[in-house]
Amino acid sequence: MQKKLQQLIELLPEVNVIGTTDKTVTDITADSRVVQQGSLFIALKGAHVDGHKFLGKAAEAGAAAALVEDVPTVIPEGLTLLQVKDVRKAMEIIAPFFFDYPGKNMRMIGVTGTNGKTTSTNIIRQVLKSAGFKCGMIGTINVLIDEESIVSHNTTPDVVDLQKFLYRMKEAGCRYVVMEVSSHALALKRVAGIEYDTAVLTNITEDHLDFHKTMEAYREAKSLLFEHLTDGEKPNKTAVFNADEPASKIIEARTKAAYLTYGMGKENDIYPLAYEVGAKGMNLCLHTPAGDMDLHLNITGKFNVYNVMCAVGALLAEKIDKVEIEKVLNGFAGVPGRFQLVEAGQPYTVIVDYAHTPDGLENVLNTARLITKGRLWAVFGCGGDRDNKKRPIMGGIALQLADDVVVTSDNPRSEDPEKIIDQIEVALQPVPEGKTVTRIADRKEAIYYALAHAGDKDVIMIAGKGHENYQILKDRTIHFDDKEVVEEYWKGKKA
Repeated sequence: MQKKLQQLIELLPEVNVIGTTDKTVTDITADSRVVQQGSLFIALKGAHVDGHKFLGKAAEAGAAAALVEDVPTVIPEGLTLLQVKDVRKAMEIIAPFFFDYPGKNMRMIGVTGTNGKTTSTNIIRQVLKSAGFKCGMIGTINVLIDEESIVSHNTTPDVVDLQKFLYRMKEAGCRYVVMEVSSHALALKRVAGIEYDTAVLTNITEDHLDFHKTMEAYREAKSLLFEHLTDGEKPNKTAVFNADEPASKIIEARTKAAYLTYGMGKENDIYPLAYEVGAKGMNLCLHTPAGDMDLHLNITGKFNVYNVMCAVGALLAEKIDKVEIEKVLNGFAGVPGRFQLVEAGQPYTVIVDYAHTPDGLENVLNTARLITKGRLWAVFGCGGDRDNKKRPIMGGIALQLADDVVVTSDNPRSEDPEKIIDQIEVALQPVPEGKTVTRIADRKEAIYYALAHAGDKDVIMIAGKGHENYQILKDRTIHFDDKEVVEEYWKGKKA
């Protein structure tokens, strides 16, 4: 992939060019560490790092040009500067063009919402693969280019990385791309240059208010996916809405696309005729426009009823055969870290889940209660440098729904774990008779405490990190996997 530098310059209004333009650009990056011969280096100003400080390093690595807002006193030799008022806006224009707009040349399914995106997108991908389509997927856990897996660092990557991934998917022959689309990505226009075919809303509950400030602003960010769904030239656009989510009605009114609804009520296009939740699976009879589906699933919980309906809505919008959908759903084994049962030879039940929002924690604890014959344990914390308003809310939910609460750290980042726990613990007093509350900042010790004190009929819900195999501390990131901690504890017990 390459473009003439002059082609990129012509895209930018009010650009000040310093240096020669007779160059070929072979790559685009905002990371000076991966600059190569012919790269266009994007000098982004971040919260902690200013890319302008690395212009010299980029030039030494062979960069052909740099996109900047500020011109340095000494311009690195051989480096052409493209000075603009707003580097991020310029990047949104240049990146999709450089990679030949791959998001306009594949079927794009975008799933947005607070909870449920990962399970829903995984179901959609597996059905599309089973139906014979090469498929890419971009999400919280990983990026999949057909069968190649790449670790994901953001739910939705920045605009340059996203366009690179989409280009690679197109080159690999992918017909479909299924994406988790975060509110940050929509608000910050990381999805610039992509034309979606089907857009799906799971739900909107409290999260990311450190960024959006209010629930209204959070909803407005999610709404952008649906407001712009009919932009572009592709035909047959469809929106899929969770009718039991109050925001759906507001967003429905803003889309010009045809839409399907799912929910518990019979007035919806997709709704459950009956469902039975068990410890390791559930039976679900689903009404759909394509006919009723009788499903025997290896995932469980009312929240997964919604995830299944969400995925079915997207697949029917894409005209995927009902029989193919049923076949895959009946064999779907779930997603790592999403209500994942951990079997380490223990006498009680241990579940690991990614639930890190009030709604997510409430869902998994309610589902766990259905399979609990003894006491229900909740081991959880809240992330640092993130929305602190949800901390006491999650504490209140844990105290209400669990019998034994162990408050610990999640990814504390730059914050003091003890202070995060203090904010959670506001809602954990007074402790009702018959319940216990324990605070242990060290997450491994907290998990060990629950494992050591649980009875044979108890259920331990370890929430917050799910699939993550790391913990972000103030000064470093360490390897940490909740599932591995459980297995290590029981391996030691057996030894």
